[in-house]
Amino acid sequence: MDIGSIALAFAGAQTAKLQMAAAAAMMRMNAQAGASIVEVIEKAQDNLQNLANVAAGVGGNLDISV
Repeated sequence: MDIGSIALAFAGAQTAKLQMAAAAAMMRMNAQAGASIVEVIEKAQDNLQNLANVAAGVGGNLDISV
C-alpha cells in the first residue's frame, strides 16, 4: 500500500466516525422529542380530567377583550 491509499483510508474512516456521531446525536434528540410529546399528552389529559368536574356552561360567556 502506498501513502496515498493509507491517507485516503484514514480520511474515509474519520468521515464515517463523524457520520456515526451525528446519527447518534440525531437519534438521541428524536428520543428526547418523543418523550417530551408523551409528557405533553399526559399533562393535557390531566388538565382534561380537571375540567371534567366543571359545571356545564362555565366559560361559555367569557369576555377576553381588553
